[in-house]
Amino acid sequence: MEKQHYLKLIDEELAQAPWFVQEYYQAKSTIPLSPATLYQYLTEFRRFFNWLISEGLTTATQPTEISLDLLAHLKKETVELYKSALLNQTKLTGARGSRSHPTINRSLNALSSLFKYLTEDTEDEHGEAYFDRNVMHKIALVRTNETYATRAANLKTKLMLGNTDHDYLDFIDHKYEQGLTPAQRRYFKRDKRRDLAINALLLGSGLRVSEAANADLRQLNLKTATIGVVRKGGQRDTVPIAPWTMPYIQAYVEQRPTLYHATASDRALFLTIYRGQASRMQANSIEKMVAKYSSAFKVRITPHKLRHTLASKLYLATKNEQLVATQLGQNSTTATGLYTHMIDDEQRKGLKKL
Repeated sequence: MEKQHYLKLIDEELAQAPWFVQEYYQAKSTIPLSPATLYQYLTEFRRFFNWLISEGLTTATQPTEISLDLLAHLKKETVELYKSALLNQTKLTGARGSRSHPTINRSLNALSSLFKYLTEDTEDEHGEAYFDRNVMHKIALVRTNETYATRAANLKTKLMLGNTDHDYLDFIDHKYEQGLTPAQRRYFKRDKRRDLAINALLLGSGLRVSEAANADLRQLNLKTATIGVVRKGGQRDTVPIAPWTMPYIQAYVEQRPTLYHATASDRALFLTIYRGQASRMQANSIEKMVAKYSSAFKVRITPHKLRHTLASKLYLATKNEQLVATQLGQNSTTATGLYTHMIDDEQRKGLKKL
């Protein structure tokens, strides 16, 4: 099981982490952040601490010995050096080779989360935060050297725009099984309605793969075409689903008890069979499933590209960035600027008039 796997890895990271990181984990696991996110953050902390040790910037010899005082007095110059080390493809403990700009920014965001916790969310014996100075406020993320237009053009080739999303689901429904072996066909037929429903939900709602995997059956309302999910940061949200995808979802829900021997205690919306019993389908299994079908259909993509597809088509239909941000569960329109560049038809029409 994916969750249990991450919890085991988290225990291994916590065993070599300083006490305040262990405290950070306890606080954040109640929000809750997903085990996958928390594990990623813990590995980033370890890499940073090991870098401090390797550079001789601390007297500690292992991450468990990193002191709170060191972080409280960490200079901006030191963090900038670490950022440069990532940019220069320095080989860090646990990470080899080059790191992309988004990956480096995830490292910096992880550190920002830790420093925010230590300077704002903690409380010592006097009722004060552990320290006040947050050096990460002075650290800028790495800017990409591509414009929105370039990023949008690259991304557009991997999306299912126009009627391609409809064609994709039709392909799974009517054409995918051609050429499968008898054994493959047997499992495909068992999971076909579920797999169609997952792909339809992602295309019709723009949910993150983790949100879809963690959704419960009782949170789905077929009458109102909405689903309740827990967003990043633990916020609960009710998300509308595009009507055209609902028949796929309803067909699965009707067959769910029969296909997976589900009982009233099986809360997960999307199920699989694990050791002969119904079990929640995990996010990594959904990613593999989407990759399998999309590769056979056209080009291998991820569930996140299905999310981008919904956002792009919704912006095309509404020209409303705030509406797109709300649909995606984002607190601002900062991340939606990409979609305004995704749809270039009007720009092309304007150029033709020159």
